[in-house]
Amino acid sequence: MHAPTTAQIRTAIQVLKRFGEHINRNAANLIVELPETRLGAHVGARAKVVSIEQITRIQAVTAQLEQWRSELSQHQRQCVSHHD
Repeated sequence: MHAPTTAQIRTAIQVLKRFGEHINRNAANLIVELPETRLGAHVGARAKVVSIEQITRIQAVTAQLEQWRSELSQHQRQCVSHHD
């Protein structure tokens, strides 16, 4: 199995960021549509907590991918400079 390219990692980062935005929008839409009752408030609060947890995980994975992409780019530059 080959290591991913920096372009593939960049694409994965973009997809994850968009997915986080999607989660945020869905949670916001759900909260707006809920009735103004105790149950609605409870469900809304739970949806917000779950979306925050998911987005936090997405941000952690994105940060790791950005670090790997940076390291891969740096390694590629070093390989090119050694071949010159």
